[in-house]
Amino acid sequence: MITVSPAEPGDVALIARLLEDLNRFYGVPEPGPPDLARGQVTEALFGEPPSAYALLARDGDRVAGLATYSFLWPSVGPTRLLYMKELYVPEAYRRQGVGKLLMHAIFETAAGLGCVRVEWTTDPGNAAARAFYEELGVPVHPKVFYRVTDTGSGFPLIG
Repeated sequence: MITVSPAEPGDVALIARLLEDLNRFYGVPEPGPPDLARGQVTEALFGEPPSAYALLARDGDRVAGLATYSFLWPSVGPTRLLYMKELYVPEAYRRQGVGKLLMHAIFETAAGLGCVRVEWTTDPGNAAARAFYEELGVPVHPKVFYRVTDTGSGFPLIG
């Protein structure tokens, strides 16, 4: 039976490996040393304060999926929203309901914390993800997403 629970400090190596799989899925070059990835996961999820949170789907001692999130404020008035950054299910667990379990856990987490919205994005070309969200009955919201990447020369200055 697959269960979903918050990530714990002992899950850092598992999460780092899932993120490596996720990067390969998106065609990102191989990561740096494993110690670096584990350190970054530890800092992000278990630092003071944490900059993100994670839920893990577990199949016994195996990890069947990951959902990461953080909070944005303000949302509607002085309320906050839960922003899901990643939802990832390894190939061996796809089309078995793991994604739905993780989404349900994300929605429960948001409701339990008084969030008024849950938001996330997916790549326009990721047909499988879009079909999954549409199957859940989630409408596409017409927002435009912007990204600035620091290429080593610094971020653009507005002036």
